[in-house]
Amino acid sequence: MSELTMVLQAVERGDAHAATQLLSLVYDELRQLAAQKLAQEKPGQTLEATALVHEAYLRLQCGQGFANGRHFFAAAAEAMRRILVENARRKARIKHGGGRRRHELQSDIVAAPAEDHDILALDAALLKLAAQHPIKSRLVELRYFAGLTGDEAAEVLGISPSTADRHWAFARAWLRREIETGTADLKS
Repeated sequence: MSELTMVLQAVERGDAHAATQLLSLVYDELRQLAAQKLAQEKPGQTLEATALVHEAYLRLQCGQGFANGRHFFAAAAEAMRRILVENARRKARIKHGGGRRRHELQSDIVAAPAEDHDILALDAALLKLAAQHPIKSRLVELRYFAGLTGDEAAEVLGISPSTADRHWAFARAWLRREIETGTADLKS
């Protein structure tokens, strides 16, 4: 049994010292995961990796029991996804400048909006995928948001690695089509 699993079990039993120990064990990995997710965001993101880690960690302190470290990091990735989606929705509101686009000025060409797929489109598409293919949607969350490998995600989901690979290929193609055709409802 790993040290992380033992600490998670101690936290579940209510050991206050274990909660502090847990943060020191997972902080660097959570910070790296948060930085990775924020690097994929559009320019102008005001949320920093440290703030994302702290918010996700606070949300995880709601008394959930975790079987092992992988389950903890999967839950952390889900929490980070929700925080990023909430932040994107907040920024999309009119009173927060929703509808305005950032344009980089270049002296030799006129700035034009670049077509990009933001976190809201991905979230809407993931919700649609979850309604039709829940395991495939969860696989995307584990791989994209938790940063798990295909084999690690397969283990968490209880499926074979080859099945996970097939699901991953399907989900990526399905999400790409959904986002590119714009059929994902961005207001959900």
